[in-house]
Amino acid sequence: MVAPAENPTNEGEDARLESILLQRLLDLHPTRVTVDELALDLSGVEDDFAARDGIERAIGELARTGLVHPVTDDGFVTPTRAAVRLGELLGPLT
Repeated sequence: MVAPAENPTNEGEDARLESILLQRLLDLHPTRVTVDELALDLSGVEDDFAARDGIERAIGELARTGLVHPVTDDGFVTPTRAAVRLGELLGPLT
């Protein structure tokens, strides 16, 4: 049997990206950022389809769980009050 750490799944990678994305949004709060800005910020590469796709999936999952507001026509991604409060309670994760 292979240990979980030796056999990473997409689910684990997706959860890691959600965590990174949420932390970045909380770090930037109250500044509003777009999906494009997040993709560039987190991947460091413009027009990276794989990075943008992963970020869009992460945003969708965070929105479904109530940690970010759904992206609207303006394209901005913002954390919910609950996510901001959680960030305040947990403090810096350095």
